Amino acid sequence: MSEIDVTVLIASVISAAAPILLATLGETITEKAGIINLSLDGTILLSAMSAFVVALKADSLLLGFIAAAVVGGLVASFVAFFGIYLKQNQVAVGFVLTLMTRDLAYFIGSPYSRMQGPQTVPVPVPVLSDMPFFGEVFFRHTLPVYFSMVMIGVAWWYMYRTRLGLRLRSVGENPGAAYARGINPNRVQMAYAACGGLLVGLAGAAFSLCIKPGWGQPQGAEGSGWIALALVIFGGWNPLKAAVGAYLFALLPVMSIYFQGWIPSVPAQVFQVAPFPLMIFILVIVFFAQRESFVL
Repeated sequence: MSEIDVTVLIASVISAAAPILLATLGETITEKAGIINLSLDGTILLSAMSAFVVALKADSLLLGFIAAAVVGGLVASFVAFFGIYLKQNQVAVGFVLTLMTRDLAYFIGSPYSRMQGPQTVPVPVPVLSDMPFFGEVFFRHTLPVYFSMVMIGVAWWYMYRTRLGLRLRSVGENPGAAYARGINPNRVQMAYAACGGLLVGLAGAAFSLCIKPGWGQPQGAEGSGWIALALVIFGGWNPLKAAVGAYLFALLPVMSIYFQGWIPSVPAQVFQVAPFPLMIFILVIVFFAQRESFVL
């Protein structure tokens, strides 16, 4: 593979990883606060539909992203509210919501299927985008892609280098001890569940307005929520490790495009489906590696 191919490959991976990365970071924040939100897969679809429809009707990408963030925040807040105040099983509530939001997205979005609508365009960073290799890899993307990259460092810094991040982790690890120190665990968990949901909603908007513009059934984002949940767990609830997993997952479908050209005799559907079992296989390897290191 030539040097220019490597450059394009890495740039493509960074771009394709934006939605799954945002969803992974959002769920990392939510679970770090002690809330498990299994509604990600449906939330991403409902947010993607909402973003596209609002952006289409209002002719505003900004309003589309805002609508998607609100949808994501509301769904996550429902999960947290039922779990915290109504004492319902968070896993069960999240699973029901992911099915409901998925079906709702397909039902409401049906009239807008396959319609042309607004989409984000690359915004090269002045001066930096002209740098050899690094300019094309990091500084010639759309705004959502830039935002996803920045959020990796912001999330890690906030969690591990700020007082508020310490409060977040303390509530997630031991709510009783946090309460004894004057912190209201319920309020903190509700707040961070909503914040994490906002990022999940933006992940949906990134799908329909950036990575795979438009809305349809299937949308192409199906299954990404479950992958994000897996990346959170196998990343050890650490934003940096989870981000590495997100980029690794994005590498698989990008590479499948190359494999289709290298091995034309294999049906294209095989390469389209392959990233998911491959990702599961890699996650299993990571799991056992972590387990062995823990035992040692």
